[in-house]
Amino acid sequence: MTESLELRGSAGADEVCRLSLGIIGFGAIASELLKLIEPLPLERLILLVSPGGEARARERLVASHPALVGRMQVTERLDDLIVARPGLVVEAAGHGAVDAHAARLLETGINLLLVSIGALSDEALHNRLKAAAVRGGARILLPAGAIGGIDLLSALSARGALKVRYFGTKPPSAWLGTPVAETIDLERLSEPLEFFHGNAREAARNYPKNANVAATLALAGAGFEATEVTLIADPAATGNSHRYEVSSPLANYSVEITNRATDGNAKTSVSTVYSVLREIRNQIGPVAI
Repeated sequence: MTESLELRGSAGADEVCRLSLGIIGFGAIASELLKLIEPLPLERLILLVSPGGEARARERLVASHPALVGRMQVTERLDDLIVARPGLVVEAAGHGAVDAHAARLLETGINLLLVSIGALSDEALHNRLKAAAVRGGARILLPAGAIGGIDLLSALSARGALKVRYFGTKPPSAWLGTPVAETIDLERLSEPLEFFHGNAREAARNYPKNANVAATLALAGAGFEATEVTLIADPAATGNSHRYEVSSPLANYSVEITNRATDGNAKTSVSTVYSVLREIRNQIGPVAI
């Protein structure tokens, strides 16, 4: 992705603070995000990569993000990230990273933005992270990600009696390496296949890299058990389509969005990266929206 980004309300007279930012992971989301944050008024950048990945990460940084080479610290050690005391850490490394790192960051008072929201479908982990955040006086931030309308859904949840149905449609390639690929030859699929119907907790457990939207809807709305999820592989799909329907005593509405996938990862919608960027900019500018 090479689009230029005009950053309004985030520098000069409109600047509120120079944020120190940490990022966990260096996959498709983090790589795209680094391109977008280059012009932001960031005081410090620190990238936490998996054990054994530091040398390779430095090589990639030089090749793909030369403007950040002198501004970013790369490390394999969580302790280095904690010592740096960033104002915000973005997790973009998957459920395993949430389990391994999130609690310690929160306990030390570091705010954490979770991209892998589906990890919170693990009730024990969810409770552990909330308790860690309380102890550390930190916050867990959940971006809207690849879907819209989360503000309205969260507002309606205060009234209760919500019914939420979600339909996630992606090209067959996005479902490779998932349980459906064990029983269906996705590469030979010639028509849409509805292969999963269940609740959001089951979807997040069985399809952790494809069900973050379902988890986001569940957390904002009716909960994991009450949120109905249907997953579809469609050979005619040109992007990742997310549709959900909401029924409540206060309002009924539906949202449908088709997103382009990130470069190199058909499972992830590129709008997720911009959703994370929005959260970062809200930490810097005088107005948060």
